[in-house]
Parts: sequence; structure tokens; C-alpha cells
Amino acid sequence: MPRATLRLAAVTALAVAVAACSSGQPAPSAEPSASAPRPTAPRGTPAAPSERNSSMDIRVTLDGQPVNATLNGSPAARDLASLLPLTLDLEDFHGTERIGYPPRKLTTDGAPAPAAAKAGDIAYFAPWGNLALFYKDGPSASADLLILGHIDADTAQLAKAQRITIQTAP
Repeated sequence: MPRATLRLAAVTALAVAVAACSSGQPAPSAEPSASAPRPTAPRGTPAAPSERNSSMDIRVTLDGQPVNATLNGSPAARDLASLLPLTLDLEDFHGTERIGYPPRKLTTDGAPAPAAAKAGDIAYFAPWGNLALFYKDGPSASADLLILGHIDADTAQLAKAQRITIQTAP
């Protein structure tokens, strides 16, 4: 009987120790397994930062007047470029930006870190699916607002723009 009690006490102590130290996840091993997360980016993720930051010149007209503009290399900006040529009617929003709606929502996969919009920025507000042309600095950074590029236009021209046409540069 003492031997059975001793065995039961040892098993109970071992079970309590394992349960107290366990997170419910398998213990890490020194050898990577096929299912173990890798420190490098998995396949199918956005391009490396140097490619993500490469810019693309576009042709933009605001109310028929050409202005210089670029799109960044983010997945959302590349998705917008896939819709070109594109003409959108614009309306004012909060006395800060002009907004228009592309024919479909853009991807938000691989979005860069949030940044506050500045005057001249072309941005995409994911929840509503609208493009925004900021003629004043925008609100603080938000994960819902993706900066897609920049328009080199006077803020007064941006503030009253009624229509934008965006095309790929030749």
C-alpha cells in the first residue's frame, strides 16, 4: 500500500507541474518543424519594403487641368493602378479632403504602417471604399486610411476639384 500511495503522489505532482507550466502549446524545439512559424515573410505576402516603396508616375487631371502625381508601390496603390484609366466625381468631406468612389473596393492586404495624411496625399479609406485627395493635413494616423500616393497641386485647386481623371503615365 505505501508503494501505491507513493506512486500516486509522484504522478499527481508530475501532472500538477506539467499543467502549471503548460500554455496549451507544444513545447518549442531546437529543430524547426514544417508547421513552425518562420522569422521570414511567408510566400504570398507583399513585396520587400524597397519594392513596396517604389513609386509609379501617373497622369492626373483635375477639372481638365493636368497635374503631376505618383502612386507608391503598396498593394492598394497597385490595385488602384489596375483600374486605370479612371474618372471620378469628387465631393468635399469635412473641409479637409475631396472624395470619390472607384468602381470597386481596393485590397488592403499588406498595408503599410498607418500614417497621417498630409495635404496633397492620395489616400484610400477602406471602410467606405473611397479615394481621398487631401487639401489640408488629415487626422491622426489610422489603419483604415491607406496613403496611396501624392498629387503635386496647389491646395486651392485640390479644395475645389469636382472631377479627377487618373491614367497610367506613358
